[in-house]
Amino acid sequence: MEELGPFRVMSDGKTLYRNPYSWNHAANVLFLESPAGVGYSYSNTTADYGRSGDNNTAEDAYLFLANWLERFPEYKGREFYITGESYAGHYVPQLAHDILRHASPAINLKGIMGVKNGQIGNAVINDWTDNKGMYDFFWTHALISDETAEGIDKNCNFTAAGAATSALCDDASDEAGESLRDIDIYNIYAPNCQSEKLVTPPIAPSIENFDPCTDYYVDAYLNRPDVQKAMHANVTRLDHPWSACSEVLTRWVDSAKTVLPIIRELMKNNIRVWVYSGDTDGRVPVTSSRLSVNQLQLPVAAKWRPWFSSTKGAGEVGGYIVQYKGDLSLVTVRGAGHEVPSYQPRRALVLVQNFLAGKALPDCKECEQN
Repeated sequence: MEELGPFRVMSDGKTLYRNPYSWNHAANVLFLESPAGVGYSYSNTTADYGRSGDNNTAEDAYLFLANWLERFPEYKGREFYITGESYAGHYVPQLAHDILRHASPAINLKGIMGVKNGQIGNAVINDWTDNKGMYDFFWTHALISDETAEGIDKNCNFTAAGAATSALCDDASDEAGESLRDIDIYNIYAPNCQSEKLVTPPIAPSIENFDPCTDYYVDAYLNRPDVQKAMHANVTRLDHPWSACSEVLTRWVDSAKTVLPIIRELMKNNIRVWVYSGDTDGRVPVTSSRLSVNQLQLPVAAKWRPWFSSTKGAGEVGGYIVQYKGDLSLVTVRGAGHEVPSYQPRRALVLVQNFLAGKALPDCKECEQN
């Protein structure tokens, strides 16, 4: 309801308006609240909330898909893609790996995106490059001082081996955090929400200009009893409200330091992989994505170039793309934060449409032809 779904919530927290750039214009879309305990999802065994982790999440998601396809067999064998953002940089390739391991003929896996369908968006892929790229982004975008950047570079250990952090590294990291305290790290150029209050009558919404208070509108909407009844949600009467960021999960038992070996295996099995980044995201920035993808040491198949979100007239640069041998692409989305479809919904739809079609993103030559 904030990104790629068919509806957005208005500022009164009660009414909806349509998203003309929703991804169900491109495919049948399943949204999975995962792992158990997130959103309306639950486990009958409350102890599960204290032993969540990467492996359990992947296996539970696979079991969900297998059972869902038994209930709706008309979808068996159709082309299947997985997308996700942020920590789904773990969930997406790990679920894809489980699908390959189970070799179910019902799930015709073709790609992942986001790591970032293979689409993995603004994703956590490889710990040390993710962290190094984040601080590089802060410095190159004038968010931290030269002294802070130098302190991080000299005292923090950005290597695959990793090491115990030092007091000097912690001090420099704290300085960086202080510098970023008053901005939205998920979109460094976006305005902050100025009020958590709902607005009645609602203000006129805009798909093109994302409302920074949308979190509060969605929270109010999804906690309405009539909405939950209509969605057949919260039928167990959970002892906590729906929340975009809940504290129901008490312990995470396993988290891979890198998913690059899984991505290599997916590529060997002819699974398409697109890693995309909004270029104004500071949390998992494009510098992190580039450093992580570079660890794969893949030969370039089609060099870095701009892509266009419109083929009418001159078009607008939607971002940049580089394609690697093995069917992996790194894509940027211009002017987008961490939640790419929130800030650039039309460009995000162009992205997913071409990903699903197995086509290169539109280039300037196509603009001239049209």
